[in-house]
Amino acid sequence: MYDVIVIGGGPAGVTAALRARELGASVALIERSRLGGTCTNDGCAPTRVLARTARLMRDAHQFREYGLAGEHPRVDFSGLQARVRETIEALHDKKQLELHLERAGVETFLNVGDARFIDEHTVVLPDDRRLLGRSFVLAAGGRARELSFPGSEYALSHSDIRTMESLPSSIAIVGGSATGCQIGSIFDELGSTVTILERGNQLLGREDQLLASTIDEAFRRRGISVVFGVQELRQITNNMGSLEISYTVNGGEHQLSVDAVMLAAGWPSNADRLNVAAANVKTDRGYIVVDDYLRTSAPHIFAAGDINGRMMLVQSASYEARIAAENAVLGVGQRYLHHIVPHGGFTDPEYASVGLTEQEARDVEHDCLVSVVTYTDLDRAVIDRRTEGFCKLIVSQESHRILGAHIVGEQALEAIQLVAAGMASDMWVEQLAELELAYPTYTAIVGLAARQLVAALGVMPMAATWQALGTPYLAEWERSEV
Repeated sequence: MYDVIVIGGGPAGVTAALRARELGASVALIERSRLGGTCTNDGCAPTRVLARTARLMRDAHQFREYGLAGEHPRVDFSGLQARVRETIEALHDKKQLELHLERAGVETFLNVGDARFIDEHTVVLPDDRRLLGRSFVLAAGGRARELSFPGSEYALSHSDIRTMESLPSSIAIVGGSATGCQIGSIFDELGSTVTILERGNQLLGREDQLLASTIDEAFRRRGISVVFGVQELRQITNNMGSLEISYTVNGGEHQLSVDAVMLAAGWPSNADRLNVAAANVKTDRGYIVVDDYLRTSAPHIFAAGDINGRMMLVQSASYEARIAAENAVLGVGQRYLHHIVPHGGFTDPEYASVGLTEQEARDVEHDCLVSVVTYTDLDRAVIDRRTEGFCKLIVSQESHRILGAHIVGEQALEAIQLVAAGMASDMWVEQLAELELAYPTYTAIVGLAARQLVAALGVMPMAATWQALGTPYLAEWERSEV
């Protein structure tokens, strides 16, 4: 019998297995296919290769502006797909996960298919091998949601992009959350005509409203069509290789003819593959129910990562996995908190967030203060001709602590890390404002927004006549009259 059995070999599973071994437990790790999970094999990493190509295509439009002559590049889609595959293998070669687990003393069962519980302490593999564990960490991840309607077999998931042989001239993407927006932005830059069909009334429904509306406006300027209020997908018809998708908006039926349809309408967990009911593990809407210690309804079984539906991000999966492993080995004592999770998407423009949205902040503290600084104030943005975007900071008037931040624009995901670090260290906004950030950088926009808030809080000495000029006239080297 193993002290801990980990099911799943992605970021959560590998981290949990290694942490349990660090604590002296005997550990088995079961992975249905290849180590690395969706992250390495099918998600973030390969999609980032596509995003890199899209960004290079975008930047090529500036060649003449910066004294470079030459034709605009064209997309070699087969070459791009080859680069995706090479990158996946390079990441595997870099990590050497199987060797690392072996050296750490983790016994691995790889490419074995789905493990299933037959009782609270036993799982069986498809070849009928049975493994017994005192404790378990479930980290089997999730998958793209499948929708059932006439012709749905013609629709792709994000996984199918890896097997596409050519770039579609037009594509409809069902779902305007993170995956849909990122894939839509990439295909648009590569040359496809893109339509996003979204059920709700904004893109990126969980993000700050200003961030979401800014991305929406940017997409429309680039020629991406966005349709809100899609109530039902009626059918997809294959007409000599061209797909016609029918959908309803406000009760009226609409049709759209495209070369490809991709579904990005959610991410259910793989809990249904594990027969967790046999272990008395409860689920809700397909996700495993956990408490603040990542403990399931079975006290010796824990769940980390996408499978519990709490915060489906790579960085969160690894964070949860360490806590789950510690609680499984040492006994329940470590709680998990997801208050500070910087995240975003490699769209064009990029977006990033951490902490509360403005609406969430006002629900908690009605008189919180908000500053919004646009990229037009940044010298680096003017130099690079990337002046699209903003940085929004939200702070508590009472404590002067940062409640949230939202950035749209070049290198937004890099800049948001500074705010996240400040929040994690319980930094006052005054301290953030006083940081001597390198010039000229995109990250400097965080300092501009922080200094606006310091002035608004009344803690910056200022003459009455200067105060009358208003916030835009702070003593800033980087500013614009616009």
